[in-house]
Amino acid sequence: MTPLEQLPIPLLLWFGEHARKLPWRDDPTPYHVWVSEIMLQQTRVAAVLGYYARFMEEVPTVADLAALSEERLMKLWQGLGYYNRARNMQKAARQVMEKFGGEFPNRYEDIRTLAGVGDYTAGAIASIAFGQPVPAVDGNVLRVVSRINGDESDITLTATKERIRRQVADIIPKGEADRFNQGLMELGATVCLPNGAPLCDQCPAKGFCRARLEERTGQLPVKAAKKERVIEERTVFLIFHDGQVALRRRPDKGLLAGLWEFPNEIAPAGDALERWGICPQTVNSAGTGKHIFTHKEWRMTAKVVQAANDKLPQGWVWADRGELERQYAVPNAFRVFESVVKEQLGYF
Repeated sequence: MTPLEQLPIPLLLWFGEHARKLPWRDDPTPYHVWVSEIMLQQTRVAAVLGYYARFMEEVPTVADLAALSEERLMKLWQGLGYYNRARNMQKAARQVMEKFGGEFPNRYEDIRTLAGVGDYTAGAIASIAFGQPVPAVDGNVLRVVSRINGDESDITLTATKERIRRQVADIIPKGEADRFNQGLMELGATVCLPNGAPLCDQCPAKGFCRARLEERTGQLPVKAAKKERVIEERTVFLIFHDGQVALRRRPDKGLLAGLWEFPNEIAPAGDALERWGICPQTVNSAGTGKHIFTHKEWRMTAKVVQAANDKLPQGWVWADRGELERQYAVPNAFRVFESVVKEQLGYF
């Protein structure tokens, strides 16, 4: 028996005692599982809880999501990042309405056809909501399996992911696909932690995990080195007039597509205000900040501009305090300047 084949019973017993109480687990409908899984991609559980509750209060069904305006969707998603996740989720909701008559599909193969749904998400929905014996292999599960097996294969490679997927599929206990898959995810999220810092003494696999027994938890899993991020120096203009701040919409494609932002340009910005036709009364420094995307890093220098009039380029808007809170989705990249904006708009 391989180390991984010894896992199911200890894992199920451990999960029964240590499973976190999460709202989507209390009522694991396909819609609830799906929304939670999309929100949790590249985001911590603690950060998702509040967003999930607000989202479900306003968008309780797949039909509501399909009918929601994109502007409102982006505002509800503001702060979670990776906004294409939300756009794809809405595309998928419309697929459910149009192709499946408003009923969430219950077959893995059909779930997999939905926009933004990959092997992992389809597996999570099929197993948790419908009890189907299919694997749900995410980064947490890849790490757990690699360590238990002592597998030195690169987990970023498709061949490695497919092999681990098959290995997990082979050991799913009959009738326990939902608890088994959630247990694997939970183990990776709370015990078999990344960066060589697992809590091995708390692990149900500690007696047969090869990485622990061979003291190789710091070396496993093996991952190819990431490409270096591109660094951009940018100047951000926080432009105010009569209790309002200027916003412009980003292009429909590319980084932060379609979101509203404080006007900015690659530094040095030079004559940007003149080119935009904005006449400044005063221009003052507002500090610096940075934001890291997956493959890019913005290093930003902000300027507070008090405009002499309300003239703005075509397509830009003035947003007051209420509109900024309720209507316009401004990405997290600019949160470092949030206190400056709030001060100028009279929050405190």
